[in-house]
Amino acid sequence: MAESMRFLRRLIVGERLPTARAAHERLPKVLALPVFSADAISSAGYATEEILLVLIAAGSLALGYSPGIALAIALLFTIVAISYRQTVMAYPSGGGSYIVAHENLGVYPGLIAAAALLTDYVLTVAVSIASGVAAIISAAPGLADYRVPICLLLIWLIALANLRGAKESGTLFAGPTYLFVASVALMIIVGAVRQFTGAAPAAEVAVATIKGTHPLTMFLILRAFAGGCAALTGIEAISNGVPAFRPPESRNAAATLLWMVGICITLNLGIAAFARVYHILPDTSLQETVLSRVGSAIFGQGLLYYVLQASTAMILTLAANTSFADFPRLSSILARDGFAARQLANLGDRLVFSNGILLLAFFASVLTVAFHGLTHHLIPLYAVGVFLSFTLSQAGMVVHWARLKTPRWHLSAFINALGATVTAVVLVVVASAKFVHGAWIVLVVIPLLVMWFLKISQHYRSLAGSLTLEGYQMPRALHHHVLVLVPALHRGVVQAVLYARSLSPDCEAVFVEIDPNETSKLQEKWHRLPFGIPLTVLKSPWRSLAEPIIQYIRTIRAEKKVDLVTVVIPEFATTRWWHPFLHNQSGLMLKFALMNEPGVVVTNVRFRAGE
Repeated sequence: MAESMRFLRRLIVGERLPTARAAHERLPKVLALPVFSADAISSAGYATEEILLVLIAAGSLALGYSPGIALAIALLFTIVAISYRQTVMAYPSGGGSYIVAHENLGVYPGLIAAAALLTDYVLTVAVSIASGVAAIISAAPGLADYRVPICLLLIWLIALANLRGAKESGTLFAGPTYLFVASVALMIIVGAVRQFTGAAPAAEVAVATIKGTHPLTMFLILRAFAGGCAALTGIEAISNGVPAFRPPESRNAAATLLWMVGICITLNLGIAAFARVYHILPDTSLQETVLSRVGSAIFGQGLLYYVLQASTAMILTLAANTSFADFPRLSSILARDGFAARQLANLGDRLVFSNGILLLAFFASVLTVAFHGLTHHLIPLYAVGVFLSFTLSQAGMVVHWARLKTPRWHLSAFINALGATVTAVVLVVVASAKFVHGAWIVLVVIPLLVMWFLKISQHYRSLAGSLTLEGYQMPRALHHHVLVLVPALHRGVVQAVLYARSLSPDCEAVFVEIDPNETSKLQEKWHRLPFGIPLTVLKSPWRSLAEPIIQYIRTIRAEKKVDLVTVVIPEFATTRWWHPFLHNQSGLMLKFALMNEPGVVVTNVRFRAGE
């Protein structure tokens, strides 16, 4: 069975990679861009739609504000990107918000940034997958009833791809990312040519007038801005993953960051502009995306439209890969610092943090089911955490420059201070605008996560204090007593008795009496065999195996002043995977029962049937 499981694991995940291969698994810029930028680039698929879905409440005339809002978001994008470029250059070992805030602002700001980022990474997976499936449903409406199962399938397929290694997943995801960029860029170029030449759209666009249900207020405009700020999610991913780049790491990461910013701003502004030019209305039933309607207007319903839709579905789906690259890495750093479970710091067979990948896939699946896989339901939770981490990271960088006082540090500090101020203002806008629509959930989850981190840290510190050798006095020799459990007399019990006698002269066998008739037969056989140790019979009127044994151990420790009791459990190993299901596994149950009993060591002596 073990061999079968190993074969299946190799088949799914791939052959194990030695630690020495880690340097060869680093990413060139051409692969790093799709791995770390897919989230930010994919936002072009839904950022404009989120703006329009809010503005349409004030009527179709209010949609005229969408290009201005898109320009404001593009300016914000530029400010944040310049700020993060400084972080990339200052922290070649990975300058994620947690590290920067923890090092420069203290433990609590660092943990808040980490909690915000982890929350946002889970939301990124859920939103990206939901958006990708929405694009699929736009082209194939018949799949609408299968939205959630398709979302779950895609989440776990991406998790599987990441379990196979960063380089392999980057190679897999590069094609769809570049295809999306090329498709949207071509759409913008074709649309611009049609505008300049005065040509009609490829598909007729119905210009409708919708009366508003809400007045056009500043708060509504701010809500639309907050929705469009989802375009900035993922911008911090490169600064988190600097060590994953090929040398020189910081320079390559900074160059990739600039490419990402240029692509994102161009695509988002282009889509927003043509949505306004063609008077595109958002589909409030969420059956067709704004990008689909813009693409249909420019390309018609031909091949290019379906290429655009296919690439959109792929990039939105694969945008989740940004989180699968960064969530496990941040989790491993938290684990290294004692704020998360140690298992999250373990590298898997393919030199990736496998436990973090599986944990992210699980949380994203739960969120997807809870919100029915609908992008518009998930978006209100989105971006709050990321702007909180932006603000803390940039504020930490200001302290970093002030402390180091490097050449031209005043300019560097000013850039990061500007970034911190702008993102703090946007954070307040996003949180207040989205609060009643679901953002309050994130604002509750982040403090709970911070409390959990602190609880884990307290446990590890307490454990370290209990295990330290400082001030420790060596104890006297232990009084050791050995119990051999005898379920019946067979060859496996003989080996267990011989092993027990080798551990300590203070040794006895124990039989739990369920059926008195069996007891007399066992005692008669026992006395005929030259074991040389006594057999104690424990009565069990309630037919329990563990209860009388635990009570007997406690009695021995109290009356005989025994320090340590070793319980030897004879077991026989079967030869087929299905054989264990034919036996009652009482030894396994007893091990669980004794697991937390103080002063008890459990040892299994296995006898392989047929040998």
